[in-house]
Amino acid sequence: MRRSTRARRSPGIARSKRLLAVVGTLVVFGGVVAVTQISSAQDRRTNKPRPAAGQCVEPSPGSTAPSGASTSRTWQNGRWVRNHWGDGQESVAECEDGKDGTVGTGSAVACPDVAAKLPQVPDRARAEVDRNLAQLQTQIAEADRRLAAEGNKGAAFIRNAILQPLAGKRKAVLDRITTAIDRVGPRPQGLAQLAECQVQPTGNNNGGSTGGGNNNGGNTGGGTNNGGNTGGGNNGGGNNGGNNGGTAPGAGLGVLANNCDESQLQAHDGFQNGNRCVSTEFGEVGAAANNPSLLITQFPQQVGRNQPFTLRVSTKNLVRDRFLAAGQGGYYVESSLLNDQGLVRGHFHTACRMLDSLTAPPEPQEVPAFFVATEDGRGGAQPDEVTIQIPGLPESGTAQCSVWAGDGSHRLPMMERANQTPAFDSIRINVN
Repeated sequence: MRRSTRARRSPGIARSKRLLAVVGTLVVFGGVVAVTQISSAQDRRTNKPRPAAGQCVEPSPGSTAPSGASTSRTWQNGRWVRNHWGDGQESVAECEDGKDGTVGTGSAVACPDVAAKLPQVPDRARAEVDRNLAQLQTQIAEADRRLAAEGNKGAAFIRNAILQPLAGKRKAVLDRITTAIDRVGPRPQGLAQLAECQVQPTGNNNGGSTGGGNNNGGNTGGGTNNGGNTGGGNNGGGNNGGNNGGTAPGAGLGVLANNCDESQLQAHDGFQNGNRCVSTEFGEVGAAANNPSLLITQFPQQVGRNQPFTLRVSTKNLVRDRFLAAGQGGYYVESSLLNDQGLVRGHFHTACRMLDSLTAPPEPQEVPAFFVATEDGRGGAQPDEVTIQIPGLPESGTAQCSVWAGDGSHRLPMMERANQTPAFDSIRINVN
């Protein structure tokens, strides 16, 4: 039926519909296109042209870190945690200057993770503690910028002019955190020992520095060739798995489509545009016991407008070492990949959006007030935590904050069975 219906359509009507789809998409996504189709020093596809300075536009709300960069870093439990704001969108300054969205690509200031060392923070102290945690991040960002600008002056200068003043500022903030908790609960011990910071090499910021696949993977063709063609649909997907056990494809209902051969839509190109058809193979699916899972383990019930706060996220069976920037053409272009232990390689996303109603679903196209994609080269079969620093939400009301796993190209990882719960979690926070 589908083939015969299309056969009756005139070529002129089909072309007109395709043209309208393209024009409509450009209108709706125009701001995103102008931002996301921007090269970066981290993007190995060096033949992609960079728009002229006059074409640089502000990224979507929530697409840049408070420091103004498109990628921010924190030092947590002995490793760098990279937050990619807007999945690779750049600020105007980065677009015009050709920066890569990081500060000090060779080295950066690394400080002990204070949030991970805190005891359970009493509700009455939460607001003040979160404000001071955000201040610690601001101090690190300022030291990072100075290191990038003046780090070539030598180790003595870095120690005396950057690290020692930073330690003094951090000690004052840590004292305030200790006092805030001590007023309403057990006094935290040992926070003053977290004041000292050091300079650490950042390694390869384009992906998880400990994940070998980031040097060999999707940008240079490894992920796409390994994932879709070898481990994806051909061996584990529709071709061999669709007719399993002698039953008809589609459980007797037939298969309407499993590729883009008959689609009237334009081919998807790796950028964040709709009305496209994605031909990338699904890729590798792990065993049920190895499928990713995650949980928001700590969050505030209530915050003030523009008040910084934190979420703690625990992931399991997700190796957080694979990130192809969606804002730079890495969206839906790589098949899903497993590591040698059968665990999904990818990252996770965090977003907060304000709900206009508690009885009707929100509009799906609205840009969230906060969004980051996080990868740090860690994660595995055992649960481990990452702390997400949220600089504040600008509106009063009810916020829905969600976290979900993504493979290297940002799709929710596949599960072995249909009755498994995917790797996501959501909470509500009152903002007033």
